[in-house]
Amino acid sequence: MPNFVSLPGFRDFYPDDLAVRDYIFRVWRDVARRYGFQEYDGPPLEPTELYIEKSGPEIVQQLYNFADKGDREVALRPEMTPTLARMVGARAGGMRKPVKWFAIPQLFRYERQQRGRLREHFQLNFDIVGDEGVGADVELLAAAIDVCRAFGLTADDFVARISDRRLLRALLVHAGVPEDRLSLVYNIVDKLEREGPDGVGERLSREAGLGPSVVSEVLAIFAHRDFDAVRNAYGSVEEIGEPIARMHQLFDDLEAMGLSRFVRFDLGIVRGLAYYTGIVFELFDVRGELRAIAGGGRYDDLMGRVSPADLPALGFGMGDVVLKELLIDRGLLPSLSPGVDDYVIGVTPDERSEVLRLVRALRDAGRSVDYSLRPLGVGKQLKAASGMGARRALILGPDEVAAGVVVARDMAAGTEERVPLTSLFPEELSLS
Repeated sequence: MPNFVSLPGFRDFYPDDLAVRDYIFRVWRDVARRYGFQEYDGPPLEPTELYIEKSGPEIVQQLYNFADKGDREVALRPEMTPTLARMVGARAGGMRKPVKWFAIPQLFRYERQQRGRLREHFQLNFDIVGDEGVGADVELLAAAIDVCRAFGLTADDFVARISDRRLLRALLVHAGVPEDRLSLVYNIVDKLEREGPDGVGERLSREAGLGPSVVSEVLAIFAHRDFDAVRNAYGSVEEIGEPIARMHQLFDDLEAMGLSRFVRFDLGIVRGLAYYTGIVFELFDVRGELRAIAGGGRYDDLMGRVSPADLPALGFGMGDVVLKELLIDRGLLPSLSPGVDDYVIGVTPDERSEVLRLVRALRDAGRSVDYSLRPLGVGKQLKAASGMGARRALILGPDEVAAGVVVARDMAAGTEERVPLTSLFPEELSLS
């Protein structure tokens, strides 16, 4: 007999697991509501070319892609931003700007499994389209921080590390990096934390063909560990002044919002994807034990590449896998026992009709209710009520039916009282 199991990197969500997932989704949606973002969704299957246009042909190696029965090249979505760009672009002319949308899609990538990374996951996406000012960057970053805060995480648990592709570009050009090698240099310096200055310096020389003096200048940029150091070193350089002023405004606004303790300037945050054009950020756990919790930034050129609307845009994504691990590590997952409000118990089979009428009336009143589907002794029914996490057991025997009352047992306290059946419902509901 076959023994089927889930595919590698895919998850089964048993009720307890689904309760955790639903909790995460509820918090995500609550923060989105507080920030005025509207929820949207799109198809899980898109043309493969949509992802190639955004991320380049190398993305195909990470896709679940195939030719469908209409001989169309399609892929399960590995990310949501291209779908957002396509959808907003199709109706951009009639939309009030800025567009503030969020989604919680399930995403699929054929990648090597490791801690915090599976081949499917759910991801919170916040995006703002149609505003090129730094205020949009502040709003997006504040939302990402407040999502984490809504789970009980504090500045002792996570930090947002912030950079700016425009600032980094100006600094690298000033250091002598040729324009045509900037993308390659971005990808190399993105590994600075992992490979260190010596490893990155060697790669800049070998792979990017930079001379010793340019390599030295590039590494000197990343030796500055805070924004004030960069501003003092390069603020007088004309072509660097504008991105420095923008970054200064970002930090001032975050301080005004009371969020400065959650952020840190870090030019090493490059966000390897080539479509990022401005301020970029990643959220990390302070202990450095997990992958990035979230990441995003400004991608002003993407909309015009995949849709008729050439609009500035920015967004971030936060996956459920790393977030769940962080919440578990910090002891911040609440008790999510599903339970029910009431468990209705018949003392003898003769009360079956009254039990069913009471169950129906309670459910009509909006309460969650369960009962034994077959006759059982009172002891076994009480055990079942306890096992389900019922908050109250309602016991009906011959005497209670005759008197029009029910024995209500508080399952946590173990106390009982006899209450009139009519007291259990709003006036407009009855047992009839």
